[in-house]
Amino acid sequence: MNVLKRLPRAIFSPIPISRTRAIGISERLAALSSLSSSLEYLHQHRNLKPGGLNDWDIMRQTPESKMPAIQKLTDLVGGRRTTMALHASRVACSLAMLAPGNSRWRAAGDLYLGLTTTVLQARHRYGTDGSDQVATQVQAITGLARLSRSPEVQDALMWYLAIQANMSYSLSGLAKLAGTKWRDGSALPGVLRTRTYGFERAYRLTQRYPRASKITQHAVLAMECLFPVVYLAGGRMTRPMIGAAGSFHVVNAFVMGLGRFMTAFPAMHPMVAYTSAPKTFPVVAGRDDRMVKTALMLLAAGVTAAGVAATQRRAHALAGWPNSRTVTTRYGNTLSYDVGGQDIADRPVLVFNHGLASTTEHFAWMIERLAFDIGQPVLSYARAGYGPSRRLRDAPYSVQESVDDLEDLIRGALPDDRQVVLVGHSLGAELNRRVAQKLGDRVAGVVYLDPTHPAQLIRSDRQRRGSELFTTSLDELARWTRLGTGALMTRPNWVDHLPSSYRDKAFALYTDARLWQAASREWTAVRAELEAYEGDLAPVRAPGLVVAAQVTVDMDPDQLLMYHDLVRSHQEAGSHGDVAVVEQGGHDTILTDARHARTVADLIMGFVEEHCTPSASASGEPAGSVPEKVEESK
Repeated sequence: MNVLKRLPRAIFSPIPISRTRAIGISERLAALSSLSSSLEYLHQHRNLKPGGLNDWDIMRQTPESKMPAIQKLTDLVGGRRTTMALHASRVACSLAMLAPGNSRWRAAGDLYLGLTTTVLQARHRYGTDGSDQVATQVQAITGLARLSRSPEVQDALMWYLAIQANMSYSLSGLAKLAGTKWRDGSALPGVLRTRTYGFERAYRLTQRYPRASKITQHAVLAMECLFPVVYLAGGRMTRPMIGAAGSFHVVNAFVMGLGRFMTAFPAMHPMVAYTSAPKTFPVVAGRDDRMVKTALMLLAAGVTAAGVAATQRRAHALAGWPNSRTVTTRYGNTLSYDVGGQDIADRPVLVFNHGLASTTEHFAWMIERLAFDIGQPVLSYARAGYGPSRRLRDAPYSVQESVDDLEDLIRGALPDDRQVVLVGHSLGAELNRRVAQKLGDRVAGVVYLDPTHPAQLIRSDRQRRGSELFTTSLDELARWTRLGTGALMTRPNWVDHLPSSYRDKAFALYTDARLWQAASREWTAVRAELEAYEGDLAPVRAPGLVVAAQVTVDMDPDQLLMYHDLVRSHQEAGSHGDVAVVEQGGHDTILTDARHARTVADLIMGFVEEHCTPSASASGEPAGSVPEKVEESK
């Protein structure tokens, strides 16, 4: 009976641990992670050879940093022999760190292991994981703590690592909670079926006992989301929460092969135990907790700064360009558009329609080429809900709404007798195809840039498999950016590949929640139509050009067949139809890469002059001539 009475007290109680002991345990667990990591890389040394997974001649083509000094440093350790020597030294250092003792010289070992992990990160781009980053943080903190003679500084460093541990678990749990798969119990079986982390016997158990599998997943969610409760009730939840987290990592190590996680993340647990124990225990009586107040102040300042930045980005995204104009559609939506080039009467206006989760700024290189260099009249616009365009309709969204909006834009922004060439990328191309049926003779041509085909989810296995992952990712981005996390988004490479005057605008739009909400809304409706598509494409009575990205058709040959299907819909109506492939171009890079975009622009211009402006030769203006005056579109 006494044992039964003492058992709850033993489980639900703090873990009083001294400052020195917490540092010692943390650095040894981190050393085990580094030891395991380096032994693994030494065993897989063939990956470092030419043609291997981590061939340096290939890795160095995408440097980790743009700073020349860092590039020189990574080149210095990039040689195979140097890399192997560093790992051998890390093995020796890790073994030494496992020895007993609390000398200040151990700080050198901690910092050496953390520094070499960072330096070798670029060398092992394929093979590193979160455990390496966690071990590096632990080694940096324990190394600095051993160097310091001030208990206050040591406590501040230990609090930092404890806060990192709480953030790692709680944010991971919240991210899982935001998705549907962890809530409905399908995440674990899905992971166990993968090649990378799968384990067939465990997967079979989830299928045999689905209720137990779902309970397990919900238990993991609860542990991660509620991990910070270790600081409530006098630290009484410290043992069960740390025990649950440690068990979670041990199971992952054996089931999913994440061996280094078994020591890396628990390396932060001693810091959690030290900081969560009440000061009534003698071993932590002198602990300095001022770091908590400092962290809360910094958090408040960061949230405030993020809010201000988000407000500024939203204002930038909604402002449009200085010469932007608007049209109100039949649904009450307000579309923002821009025009450019010369107003040449016998030339049709190129109307650009962007893709899903995209911006009109993606067309910047093409518009610069067509409107500025050649003088071709152009019009670009943002669909309702994107950028400065507002969706004010209360009814549920349908794809037809965007088609009707585009029709209203063309009729409202251009004279009734002005012909257009519809230029669309991805989903924008499919919307253009549909509106071409409604505009009739006003459409002088249709240009499809790596377009969406209405049957792509039926005819392409690759597209069908990718649609589920895309749906999940899009929904999560819409959900998280709505909470203000756009400030945490990294600047994608394509933004910096645009002309310099467009970059800030494009990034503001990319981090704005409205873009992701609009994309999620569109994709929900589009996917439903694509999955239910039946029949053949209706003939389009206008010349058509499909510009395909080579990467797209190489990865999915079914796409090329569907592109020819689009061409046939024009040929069957007695019009010209052709497919052009941009060598080495990708789905997005045919727009954002200056070289590919210029190629596409010239293809469009050749198509327009040969098939969409029959009076061009009679006008006396040589094809491709550069006019004296060009009206800026932005």
